[in-house]
Amino acid sequence: MAAAGVIQAAALDVVAGKIRPGVSTEELDAVVERFIRSQGATPTFKGFRGFPGSICASPNTMIVHGIPGRYRLQRGDILSIDIGVTLDGWVADAARTFAVGEVSPLAENLLGATERALHAGVAQCRSGNRMGDVSHAVQRVAEQAGLSVVRSLVGHGVGKEMHEDPQVPNYGSPGKGPLLEEGMVLAIEPMTTAGRPAVRVAGDGWAIFSQDDSLAAHFEFTVAITGEGPRVLTPWHIPADERGSGALRSQTAASA
Repeated sequence: MAAAGVIQAAALDVVAGKIRPGVSTEELDAVVERFIRSQGATPTFKGFRGFPGSICASPNTMIVHGIPGRYRLQRGDILSIDIGVTLDGWVADAARTFAVGEVSPLAENLLGATERALHAGVAQCRSGNRMGDVSHAVQRVAEQAGLSVVRSLVGHGVGKEMHEDPQVPNYGSPGKGPLLEEGMVLAIEPMTTAGRPAVRVAGDGWAIFSQDDSLAAHFEFTVAITGEGPRVLTPWHIPADERGSGALRSQTAASA
């Protein structure tokens, strides 16, 4: 899974290098699929329950599950990119929300606080803790920044399948919920809005928006619980030259 995670993080690097005004989300999807397959891996999302894309691309008020298409990025947008990579039957899943050029102070707070909430949740991924410790850490950071946690969407276990037990809510009480044990692997993924937490589903049956049309953000890591503490298997937050080569076939591919 760590090898898949190296490819996954590099795929997010590919996206980061391509995001600019005028680029369409279907163009980003094509670049990412080409890169993942060049590494001998497959895009996990493509064909999953009929999903047509290799990435989920969710701009502005869309929280998750956006189908890549003709939408062209505009200066001031924010864009959530969620990517799954399967390598030798094992899945790595992670997401980032990007700013397209300069964004509003509201958007800056949304992105910064949601990423901090992710790291707070990861810090609680320790053997002997409870799921509620993870959930509460995410909720506390997000709500202290004035954000709403989307309660109808959750993280999940990851392994041979993209969605496995247990569920990982982004709100909860410390000391409650399933016991965390060494060897578990979880997708920790805060999903927040700058408004209220309610959502609506688009007519395509996939895209999920904030009900009040407030800006939304989504950040995610795949995290292993080890005897030494949490291990982020999708280390997109670490500069590429500090991650180690892992399974990456070409050091130049991520910038191609």
